[in-house]
Amino acid sequence: MTDTAQQLLRDPEVKPSNQQISDGLGASFKWYVAFIEELKNYGISLMDWRYYNDGKAWLSKGEYKWVTSRGNHKVKPIFWLSIWDGFFKVSFFFSEKIRAQLLDLPLSDDTKERIKNTAPHGKSMQYLSLIFDVKNDQLLDDIYILAQFRKEKI
Repeated sequence: MTDTAQQLLRDPEVKPSNQQISDGLGASFKWYVAFIEELKNYGISLMDWRYYNDGKAWLSKGEYKWVTSRGNHKVKPIFWLSIWDGFFKVSFFFSEKIRAQLLDLPLSDDTKERIKNTAPHGKSMQYLSLIFDVKNDQLLDDIYILAQFRKEKI
């Protein structure tokens, strides 16, 4: 994580545009575009940007949408997405109870270390926050693996 990083898209009156995102991400914009495109192969789409008062910023959410056999429309949140100065963040939240399952996934050693060392949060329900700062394509494979796991198993 970057200590002095600045989160962008903080004006509640200005809905994010692709131009604002491109300007904010700079060289990382190409990885953002590649990320969004690849998500389609997993059946995951981004919801429209929404301003959240608790965090005072615009966020998007990766969602898996499907129709049940009875015709009901279902939506499962997969991750949160935020835009920062020069990179974007992808944030997953998993129950502490599945830490061992996460460690069994074919993830990079760095990501497995992150999972091992992440302290759980929450009082009644313990959860793990796995937050990835995406500045290039190095973390994307692990993010896709975690997204697929969340989509299928949770």
